Amino acid sequence: MPDTLYPVPYEMLRQWASKTPDRVYLRQPVNRVYREKTWAQAHDEVLRLAAAFRALGLKKGDVVAILGKNTAEWFISDFAIAAAGLIPAPIYFTAGADTIRYVLEHSEAKAIILGKLDNLEPARQGIPAGVMTIAQPYETLPCDHQMTDLIACHAPLVDVNIPKMDDTFSLIYTSGTTGNPKGIVVTFRNIGYSSTTAVEALNYTENDRLISYLPLAHITERAMVQHVGLYHGCSVAFTESLDTFAEDVRNASPTIFISVPRLWMKFQSGILAKLPQKKLDRLLRIPVVRGMVKKKIKKLLGLSSTRICGSGAAPISPAVLEWFSRLDINITEGFGMSETSGLVTVNYPFRHSKIGTVGGPAKEARIKISDEGELLIAGDCIVKGYYKDPEKTSETFRDGWLHTGDMGEIDTDGSLKITGRVKELFKTGKGKYVAPVPIESLIAENPYVEQICVMGSGLPQPVAVVVRGDAVGDIMSLGEEKTGLAETLKKTNARLEGHEKLSHIVVAKEPWTIENGLLTPTRKIKRNLVEKKYADLIARPRTDAVVFEGTNS
Repeated sequence: MPDTLYPVPYEMLRQWASKTPDRVYLRQPVNRVYREKTWAQAHDEVLRLAAAFRALGLKKGDVVAILGKNTAEWFISDFAIAAAGLIPAPIYFTAGADTIRYVLEHSEAKAIILGKLDNLEPARQGIPAGVMTIAQPYETLPCDHQMTDLIACHAPLVDVNIPKMDDTFSLIYTSGTTGNPKGIVVTFRNIGYSSTTAVEALNYTENDRLISYLPLAHITERAMVQHVGLYHGCSVAFTESLDTFAEDVRNASPTIFISVPRLWMKFQSGILAKLPQKKLDRLLRIPVVRGMVKKKIKKLLGLSSTRICGSGAAPISPAVLEWFSRLDINITEGFGMSETSGLVTVNYPFRHSKIGTVGGPAKEARIKISDEGELLIAGDCIVKGYYKDPEKTSETFRDGWLHTGDMGEIDTDGSLKITGRVKELFKTGKGKYVAPVPIESLIAENPYVEQICVMGSGLPQPVAVVVRGDAVGDIMSLGEEKTGLAETLKKTNARLEGHEKLSHIVVAKEPWTIENGLLTPTRKIKRNLVEKKYADLIARPRTDAVVFEGTNS
C-alpha cells in the first residue's frame, strides 16, 4: 500500500480559522448560558496556550495528561499540546486515584491539565508530587498555573510543531475491563486516516452539528467527534451536567449523534416510561397518529435534525435497533477499537437488512477472519503498538495484521458480524463452550431490560442476570414483570442449542454503573466483576424461571 500523507490536526484548525474565522466552532454551556468560540478564537487560544507550554519548560516529546469532562477547554488543551510538539495522554474523568497515578507514572507525564470533575478526591490522591498542574477555568484542585492566565499572558506560538506521519499523536489508555489500562500509541497517520478516509461515506460537512459528551479519553469520541469534526469544519456543542443532558442535546440539535448501547437502551426506557409498549404499538398502527408520535419522540430526544444516529464501543442488540427503526430512528452501527484509532466498519448508508452486522469495511481498511474465527484488521488505521509493552505488541500485531480478540463472521456482501470476544467464551459443567453476546441480544428483545450478562462457567446451564429499566415498577406490577421475563426466557431458549439454554433469569436489585465499578467509563460491562458479584446467587439450584435478587422468588 502506498505511503499516504494525511493532513495533521493543527493544519486543519489553521485552515478553518482562515476560511471561516467568524463561524462558531465550540459551544460550551456554563450555568445555562452558552459561551461560544469561533474558529479564529479557538485557533488563537491554541497558539497562545502552546506558547505557554513552551515557556513553562515543556519540551518536544514530553507527555501532558488531561483529566476532566468534555468541554471547549478540553479541545483547546488537546490541540495546544500537539501544536507545541507535546504528546497528550487523556485520563477518564471517572478514573480512581490508582488509575490516575498509574497513567501519570507509566506515561512519565510532566504535567496534567485539570478540568471539570464531579469528584476531586481521586485527582488529589492520584497525582504524584512533581507533576506540574494546570487548571482549566472550572472549580478544581489548587494548581500551579491557570489556563486562562497562561493564554492571556503569552503571544501566539510562531514555530508550530510539524509532525511526521509516524510521530506519536497521542497515548490512549484503554478503559480496561481487567488490570491496569494499556497505553496505545496512536500516530498522526492513524488520526489522519480516521478523520478523512475512514469516514468518507458519512459525508461530514461544515454544516453538521455535533455534540460531545462521551469520554474524550476514549478513541470513539476523540476520533468520531473531536477530530472528524475538526477535519470537516463541524460545530461542536457540549453538555453541562447529567441533569441538563436532555436539554443540552435538544439545544444542540445535532445532525450527527453518536452514542453507546447503554445510552440507547436508556433512551428506550425513557420513552417506554411515558408510552408503555402496548400503547406505543397501538398508536403506531394509526396512520394519522403514527407520524405525530414519531416526530414527538425525536423532538423529546433532541434528534429532530439528526441525519445520522450512530452506535459503537460495545455490541448493541439487533432488537434495540429494530425498535428504534420503527420510530424512523435508524441507528447506524459501526465497529472500531482503540487499536484501530477509530472506525473500521460501518452500516452506512443504513441498510435495514444489515441490522445485526456492523457493516462493511471503511475505505482502504482490510478485514478477514482467521481459521480460528478471530477478526483480523490491517491498514492505516492500525496503531503503532502498546507503550512500553513490546511483548503485548508482538502478540497482538503480527504479520501486518491486528489480532483483535473478537470473534466474527463476514457475509457474502462483505458485512461484518461480531459474535463475541474470544476471552468471553465460557465452558459449562457439560464441557461445552458458550458465547454470551448472541444470547444477550435475544434477551434484549424485551424492551424493559436495560442490562444483561449471561454467565455460567462450570454450571449445568448458563444463567442470565438482568437489570430492568428505571421506570418498570411504575409501568407494571411485579407479577406482570415476572410473567414478561418468563416469556422472554421461553422465547430465548427456543432459539438456542441445548447446551446454551438458560436455566433461569436473575433480576438484579441495582443497576451496574461506572460508580459501583461494574461498568467501564465507556459503559461496557466488566464481566469478570459482574460474574464474581453474582457467583453464589446463580449457583443455587432454582425451580422458578425468574428470580429477583434479595427475595426467595
